[in-house]
Amino acid sequence: MREDEALALLRDCALEPVGRLTQASNLTLLVELAQDGAATGHRAVYKPARGERPLHDFPPASLAAREVAAYAVSRAGGFDLVPPTVLRDGPLGEGSVQWWVEQEPERLVDPSAGLVDVLAPEDLEPGWRAVVQAEDEHGSPVVVAHADDPRLRTMATLDVVLNNADRKAAHLTIDVEGRLRGFDHGLALHEDDKLRTVLWGFAGEALPEEDRRRVTAVAEVLAEAGETADVLATLLSPAELAGLRHRTEALLEAGILPMPPADRYPLPWPLW
Repeated sequence: MREDEALALLRDCALEPVGRLTQASNLTLLVELAQDGAATGHRAVYKPARGERPLHDFPPASLAAREVAAYAVSRAGGFDLVPPTVLRDGPLGEGSVQWWVEQEPERLVDPSAGLVDVLAPEDLEPGWRAVVQAEDEHGSPVVVAHADDPRLRTMATLDVVLNNADRKAAHLTIDVEGRLRGFDHGLALHEDDKLRTVLWGFAGEALPEEDRRRVTAVAEVLAEAGETADVLATLLSPAELAGLRHRTEALLEAGILPMPPADRYPLPWPLW
């Protein structure tokens, strides 16, 4: 289905709850999209703002808007990583509604789609990037690592732009068409530096030209008056929008993905 068609369904269809995603930190409902009382065969994830738990470092009831802003940035840059997402009214009030990512059945037991793993140090082979060393429950050394996959590098680039504070392994998957998808971007786009990710294996590396083009596209959208810039201005505070502009400009000027910060914890918790 074309992206614009998916967005139209997300905006216009009735949302009929069919279940709750119990592993989510905030109220997260799986909904059927229905038209004229009939199911369309499509599903979405509905996160009402009233179901968000208060956080000490993010403004209250702002996570749904950040989910939508993350999609807008991903689309503006041509990243094609965040599923279509809208902000609209629903059964429990205003919230984000995101297209459900269909996965092959075996993906359901491996949320990170085999892209992130915990390995014994001796099992870390070429094609994997170490992120952090740790110990398992028996005190044996392990390494948290992710695949040396260009799609993940693009995701890491988008996370820098978004200032994503919660890139867990379980927030990554591969859909049935073989596309990398990232979700759960409520903890993103803060004005202060909060990047926390399991994708630090690319830190310090130069941006590939295709990712530089994507970041440049975001910078150009932010610099011009237009629909996307106007939408982002309704979803983010002026300081957060200024922070987004600064990150895109700084990333293009540096030309490399940043190193983990030394003055704060750089990983999400839990990692999955």
